[in-house]
Amino acid sequence: MVPQQRSGGRVLVADDHPLSREGLALAARAALGGATTVGVGSVVEAQAALETRLPYRMILLDLFLPDASGFSGLLTLQMYARGTPIVLVTASEEPRLAGAARALGAAGYLYKSLALDQIAQRLRRIDAGETSFPSTTPEASGVREARERIAALSNAQRGVLMALADGRANKQIAHDLAISEATVKAHMTAVFRKLGVTNRAQALLAIQPLIGGVVR
Repeated sequence: MVPQQRSGGRVLVADDHPLSREGLALAARAALGGATTVGVGSVVEAQAALETRLPYRMILLDLFLPDASGFSGLLTLQMYARGTPIVLVTASEEPRLAGAARALGAAGYLYKSLALDQIAQRLRRIDAGETSFPSTTPEASGVREARERIAALSNAQRGVLMALADGRANKQIAHDLAISEATVKAHMTAVFRKLGVTNRAQALLAIQPLIGGVVR
């Protein structure tokens, strides 16, 4: 029996290539009856869209956005869209990346080489509560452990950690997150304690499987 499909809602499509973004939007509208799409070109723009508090039915996220490092885009949007399925769409067909995406809680990992009707078919399954990953998706070494390390962090602490992973200084992190430098330092102290490390370099090493090794 085919699960009953929902109707309406909004789909956030985050891709920095306009043609690719429009193609994904077409597939989303074809797959999810009555859905409207909102297109953005960066993680920052996607975050701003989610901060409006308007609900989204699904998020399609390009793995290689210009302001993302490794899986930091996925981890960042998970903070702002709890419960909303996030589907990674990428040109990279490296199996280990699909395995890492699964371990990090993505709802799917779709290749851009798929025809639009194939993408739409997979989006319907995801919308019905299933997941969609390539059939040859290996276990992601180290990713589950790294994910467990950050599970105890609050959203604010995780936001500081992701900004740290981008190489931003405390002053820039404070500006970008609209908090004081003292608050950044307090969050960083808490992050170090929860990760069991004592400095930035050790913190980045602890989450390396989440932010490293993703090559365009």
